[in-house]
Amino acid sequence: MMGVLSQQQLDQVCVVLVRARNPNNIGAVARAMHDFGFRHLRVVNEYAVPFATARSAVDASDVVAGAMEFDSVAAAVADCTLVVGTTAVGERALLHPLHALPEAAAEIRGALELKGRVALLFGSEKTGLSNDELSHCHWLLTIPMKEHEDVRHPSMNLGQAAAVCLYELVRETGVHAGVGVAAAAAAGEVERLKTLLTEVLEETGYTRRHPANSDEAQIRRLVLRMGVSASDVPVWMGILRQVLWKARGAEAGKE
Repeated sequence: MMGVLSQQQLDQVCVVLVRARNPNNIGAVARAMHDFGFRHLRVVNEYAVPFATARSAVDASDVVAGAMEFDSVAAAVADCTLVVGTTAVGERALLHPLHALPEAAAEIRGALELKGRVALLFGSEKTGLSNDELSHCHWLLTIPMKEHEDVRHPSMNLGQAAAVCLYELVRETGVHAGVGVAAAAAAGEVERLKTLLTEVLEETGYTRRHPANSDEAQIRRLVLRMGVSASDVPVWMGILRQVLWKARGAEAGKE
């Protein structure tokens, strides 16, 4: 028998479609969300997405009507404490921890127990998520699939992938949060911390000496791997501002 997340936990999950172009695929995702009780759809695109023509969104018009549009992944996940990207893997060199869907679902349910908001990112139908888009993710999930000799990289279409992932989230319950675990920082807070850290690295000359380690996406991944809690963010921001103030004072003293 399928276990069900509470409505509050279902509402903590945001499905984020990045550069999805096919209205039928958007509709299929909305239909899957409706069927499994999820309501929050977010779309990141550089052009107007034709929601009105999402023909396969039968009985899911409320999901499509309530969908929110963003011009960047950063904006779409700013209020989320866990950002999970989906990938078919293939021959791509991954820079994040990778979980198969069953263990990924358990991790996500654990985050929901902590009252955090979770973003589940799905990329373009043709190219998936870019490395820059993946840099916003804490970790990645993949749906295990049987490999066939005549298919180089087995993968599902967008609607199928979303349906399988959402089903796995509601399929069973029983994951409980540990006592005393601090709430994770939202993605917007992580982004502000990344921006300040980048400013410190530039002011101290690190970016000039080590440009290979100073790419924006690379610094963002570094901050995400720290697993900073919401209560840690103001502490780290204070530390970095102090370092920045000291570094600027030292430079002024040389003049």
